[in-house]
Amino acid sequence: MADSRATIIPRAEHCISRSSMSEQAIKVLYGLKKAGFQACLVGGGVRDLLLGLEPKDFDVATDASPEQVKETFRNCRLIGRRFRLAHVGYGRNIIEVATFRANLEPEGDDVHVENGRIIRDNAFGNIEEDVWRRDFTVNALYYDIKNFSVIDYVNGYDDLKQGVLRLIGEPTERYHEDPVRMLRAIRFAVKLGMRIEEKTEAPIFELAHLLTDISPARLFEEILKLFHSGKALQTFESLRHYGLFAPLFPQTEAILAEEAEGFPHTLICEALKSTDRRIASGKPVTPAFLFAAMLWEPMQAAMAPMLEQGMPAIQAIQAATDQAFSKQRQAVSVPRRFAIMVKEIFVLQARLMHRSGKRALRTLEHPRFRAAYDFLLIRAIADDSLSEYAQWWTKIQDCDNAGREAMLLPNENKKGRRRGRHKPKSI
Repeated sequence: MADSRATIIPRAEHCISRSSMSEQAIKVLYGLKKAGFQACLVGGGVRDLLLGLEPKDFDVATDASPEQVKETFRNCRLIGRRFRLAHVGYGRNIIEVATFRANLEPEGDDVHVENGRIIRDNAFGNIEEDVWRRDFTVNALYYDIKNFSVIDYVNGYDDLKQGVLRLIGEPTERYHEDPVRMLRAIRFAVKLGMRIEEKTEAPIFELAHLLTDISPARLFEEILKLFHSGKALQTFESLRHYGLFAPLFPQTEAILAEEAEGFPHTLICEALKSTDRRIASGKPVTPAFLFAAMLWEPMQAAMAPMLEQGMPAIQAIQAATDQAFSKQRQAVSVPRRFAIMVKEIFVLQARLMHRSGKRALRTLEHPRFRAAYDFLLIRAIADDSLSEYAQWWTKIQDCDNAGREAMLLPNENKKGRRRGRHKPKSI
């Protein structure tokens, strides 16, 4: 363990102001202080405030036990067995309160480790011990409500100023304790524009396979944090660079590895650019769009033999989508509601190839039309043969009923279609 003597940055020497904190976080900090406990804002909230960013969450660390926190706040509930935490609720706003963790012992009543991985951790200690249990130095800064100072045991304040992301402790050991730390390294480096310190970076290339042992449900949550951060494209490229994309999307990676300049890479990149633009403009995003982009080519690959055997196109799309999701869930769990949305988007891609009669008008009124149309636009960027379809569907949306009727084409399935009406390469 490194020297546990802390560097204290007094209020006059840092930029954190209570006016930048949530009202709920301040209530919890002062409530614990009034009850006689040490109370500190910790983690990403402190980091972001020091960087002049608006924190997404405010987490509190204290020497009060979970039960003592519950006694202090009537609006508190305790959660978790493996990792005991207190949640203090104010309507929809929740402040997570964690008791300082003790030094990690290989085995004990309150701590359980299997193959280097922390399975249970409820051994409580003090702030001097807690700091060594945190992941990166920039996430291990404590804002003490007692005197408004920042407490730094691990040189995190200097790392933050220099833009360096550094693990606390021996990196290989820390990644074995929790392989998700590799994903967090990528997320923080991309989000904050930081450089991953050499010793922190090196083991990632060799340890990416550890992610296959992580709960698929937990990885789903991590993927949303990674790709809905506003820097999805840069995150995708970084994950592939470090070999971390393959454990998350094995089917997709297998296809990308075969493509030197092909369609899948272009499609995914354009979809991620679109996601970043929506987030930057404050528009909502859905996991369904992300998984549609990632699983489009795996679905197409699964569908090809089904079509060769004579299965109708819509039925083949549905069956192939189910197959792609079945394999994907072995790596990352996807809630059923999002899988259903993806299947609807995929089915509508086939229907968007028909621009004649009432069938086209029914497609236009489909509840999932907008999502499917957005996906078609992305596909058209990657595949020129779809440009005509994208332009047609763009134009018809702005027409009144008479204009829409005038735009409808003769039956495109019949022989003798208009010259120049080319069938796209894929549905």
